[in-house]
Amino acid sequence: MTAAADDPLPDQERAVLALERRSWAGPGAKERAIREQLGISPVRYYQLLNALIDDRRALAEDPVTVNRLRRVRDARRGRR
Repeated sequence: MTAAADDPLPDQERAVLALERRSWAGPGAKERAIREQLGISPVRYYQLLNALIDDRRALAEDPVTVNRLRRVRDARRGRR
C-alpha cells in the first residue's frame, strides 16, 4: 500500500526526521538516542531514514533535512 502525497507522515517517521535534525556530541550518542527515544534498533532507524529520503511527504515535512540527506547520499554514490 502506497501512501498518497497528501497523507500525513506517521508519528514514528516524523520522530526519525526530528532525530536526524539534531547534532551529536560523541560516538554512540545517536545510537543510544535511537534506542531510548524511538525504541528501535539503529539498523531499523537507517532503513526507515533511507525510505524517507525518497518520500514526498517527508520532503514536505522537513525539506532542509531531506535535501541534506539526499545530497549526502548522492555524494556517496558518486564516490563509488
